[in-house]
Amino acid sequence: MKMKQLPIALIALGLVTGAAQAQTVDQRHADQTGRIGQGVATGRLTPGETRRVERQQGSIDAQESRMRARDGGHLTGYDRARLQHRENNASRHIYRAKHNGRRY
Repeated sequence: MKMKQLPIALIALGLVTGAAQAQTVDQRHADQTGRIGQGVATGRLTPGETRRVERQQGSIDAQESRMRARDGGHLTGYDRARLQHRENNASRHIYRAKHNGRRY
């Protein structure tokens, strides 16, 4: 009897985890955008740096939209991993731009 319950629990956990990860992709994007705005407000990002990191965020957003359109509004595990990888790179770029000593 317990063996039948285990697969159902694993499926339910997978559905919850998938939904949480999709929300995480969106939240991560919002956080990155907030960090860019904070860098602009404090003058730590120059106009050129701001353009570059905003363009990168726009490219990630466009890729996410294409991925969702291709898969009926959902992101596959591969899609989420790819977006996370790109957001990691963007995060590094934002950090480096904000901490390179250039001020506006």
